[in-house]
Amino acid sequence: MRLDELLSELQTRLEAVLVTRDRVHGLLDAVVSLGSDLDLETVLHRIVETATTLVDASYGALGVIGAENTLVRFVPVGLTEEEIARIEHWPHGLGLLGLLIKEPRTLRLAHISQHSESYGFPPGHPPMGSFLGVPLRVRDEVFGNLYLTEKRGGGEFDDEDEAIVVALATAAGVAIENARLYEETRRRESWLEASSEVTTRLLSGAEPQEVLALMARRAREMAGADVVALLLPGEDVDTLRLVLEDGQDEKHYTTGEVVGSLAGRAFVNGEPLMVDSPAESDVLIAFAQSVPVGPVAAVPFGVPGAVRGVLSLGKRPGRIPYSHSELRTLHAFAGQAAVALELAETRKDAERLGLLEDRDRIAKDLHDVVIQRLFAVAMTLMSAVRLVEHPEASSRLQSAIDELDNTIRQIRSTIFALQTPREQGTPSLRAQIVDVVEAARGHLGFMPGLSMEGQLDNGVPAEVAEHLSAVLREALSNVVRHAKASRADVTARTHEGWLTLVVEDNGVGVPAEGRRSGLRNLEERADRLGGSFDVTSPESGGTRLQWRVPIG
Repeated sequence: MRLDELLSELQTRLEAVLVTRDRVHGLLDAVVSLGSDLDLETVLHRIVETATTLVDASYGALGVIGAENTLVRFVPVGLTEEEIARIEHWPHGLGLLGLLIKEPRTLRLAHISQHSESYGFPPGHPPMGSFLGVPLRVRDEVFGNLYLTEKRGGGEFDDEDEAIVVALATAAGVAIENARLYEETRRRESWLEASSEVTTRLLSGAEPQEVLALMARRAREMAGADVVALLLPGEDVDTLRLVLEDGQDEKHYTTGEVVGSLAGRAFVNGEPLMVDSPAESDVLIAFAQSVPVGPVAAVPFGVPGAVRGVLSLGKRPGRIPYSHSELRTLHAFAGQAAVALELAETRKDAERLGLLEDRDRIAKDLHDVVIQRLFAVAMTLMSAVRLVEHPEASSRLQSAIDELDNTIRQIRSTIFALQTPREQGTPSLRAQIVDVVEAARGHLGFMPGLSMEGQLDNGVPAEVAEHLSAVLREALSNVVRHAKASRADVTARTHEGWLTLVVEDNGVGVPAEGRRSGLRNLEERADRLGGSFDVTSPESGGTRLQWRVPIG
């Protein structure tokens, strides 16, 4: 009997040794398996699966701790798709899970509900009894916690289970660190490649919108984001305009106002910001037309006090938040967006300066060369008039001299126009006059003559210019409706502080019964500006309208 007892005890111990051997082999295989993959998402899921297998747990999960000691990522194992769908929300890091976050040390319980810190389960969560929680450390940083529940067979987790999971957690920390280092290296390589591509586009003179779109796409790829939005300053103070949104599923351009959001705060402070679980105000309109977002980062480009815009990047809910290292890399990369805008503005300024220099050179050539030669020709002809005895020849010479004088005045007027810079997109007064005259051509059946003299573009206030355009439009309309003319001439000139507009035609003239009511508006405009208005019928016939107001 004694021999049977000894043999039975020996067999039991041998079985225990074999089980221990198998579990040690399983642990070694798990350590090797964890180190064989460098994708962080895959590594986290494999850690939970391995832990549940080693200790015969029905359920397992890994909770990633965020910046504010909350669970920002939850990786579950053992739940079916139907069970996951029934759970109202994942744990937020309260109760027993919150205790492990505040006090990161191994916790083993026979039943979860028996602990004083137990907070209960979210609605729809399956019931769980035995519990084993082990912190996951990456160097000196607590990355998260490994949670194991419901040991198969209805038993409790024992000391050996705890030892195995603690050993696995140590190896898991190394695997997580390797995966993070790999991702960091890959991100830096991607950053260098993206920086080189953007620099090439900038030096090749690409349009700013094209460069910014490229930067937004590469920033999304570098950060592993699901969507990125580019926001530039709006017309109102402290507002941002959504000009570009780039996502994995779609890409489109849109506009909208973003006020008081995370991106708005980053724009005002000039520093990158991130949140793990954004409130609605943090996202606002920026990603409204794209995917729902979880972790969000807002990265300004430009120096504090002179921020030119913001890159706002979002990940889907449940994904790992952005790290400080990622945020610094994105901030450095976003600085190239400021360079893109600065280069675009510098290029436009250089083009504008080149245009102004060309205009100034042409104006000087006209003044110093062309006008002087025409003036010399006119002086020669004037001296020749006295030598010509034939009346008709003398009259023709005088007409030629008058034409030269008119030509000189027109060239001087052109010189004034060339030397007058104007705001981009704002038509000059000369351009407005030409537009009105050309618009009347179709109604008249002929092109009116046009003469412009003096500093019409930079010597006439904007209010007076508006009145002049309205008066010219009304005067030509009267010629169309009433004059029955075959010729009309328009003259606009500035001289000694006065602006004068003259419209002449060879029509039927002013009616004997007096002025038409339509002309009273032109007179009122002149009186309002302190000027004068006259309509006369020359002896040669037709009508001569003169509208004259001060501008000095």
